[in-house]
Amino acid sequence: MNRRLISSGSSFEREIGYSRAVVDGAWVFVSGTTGFDYQSMTISDDLLEQTEQCLRNINAALEQAGASLRDVVGNTSAMCDPPRR
Repeated sequence: MNRRLISSGSSFEREIGYSRAVVDGAWVFVSGTTGFDYQSMTISDDLLEQTEQCLRNINAALEQAGASLRDVVGNTSAMCDPPRR
């Protein structure tokens, strides 16, 4: 079975030891994706902008794997509500 690791180039991948996506046969698994913009090295304070960037990051990983958002059959998302000050 062929397994291929896909990296976004994030320093977190290198430091923590994970891949943005893993291609295993006909399956593509994408994980650990946030709304961080790797071109500007920033993350927006705006939830909508973070969500849109997160989807762009997921799409970029899928494209590197030879897939697209149209191929997605499942999704698990987590949203955190930081403590209010």
